Amino acid sequence: MTLTHKEIFERYMYAGAISRDPGAVAAMFTEDGVYEAPLVPDGHRLPRRLAGRDAIRAGMGAFHRELPSGGAVDAGQSRLVLHETADADVFIAELDAVLEHPGGRREPVSLVQIFRVRGGQIAMLRDYFTL
Repeated sequence: MTLTHKEIFERYMYAGAISRDPGAVAAMFTEDGVYEAPLVPDGHRLPRRLAGRDAIRAGMGAFHRELPSGGAVDAGQSRLVLHETADADVFIAELDAVLEHPGGRREPVSLVQIFRVRGGQIAMLRDYFTL
């Protein structure tokens, strides 16, 4: 069964942003998959580049452990646009999410992600966001 780009994106978001499960995130990548976050500042707890499932699992685990808890994505206030490209293995996600925090604080988060997939798994993900 081949997953659609939308299904891959939704599963990635559920594994990471919603459930914060680094093992599930890593499992979405090919064995030699690469995660890149080019805008992350030097010395940040999330490295700019993670190569291979083990590095992705460890890097995402450390990043998720340090995130404030309790923020939930407000899907009704968030906006997602998926862009197909001339390359059938590449798609782009544009996301304007709204996070709801305890006490009623709302936080907008915008990002652009470029996915390259192979066999229904992520071979390369470039994640453009600011902290």
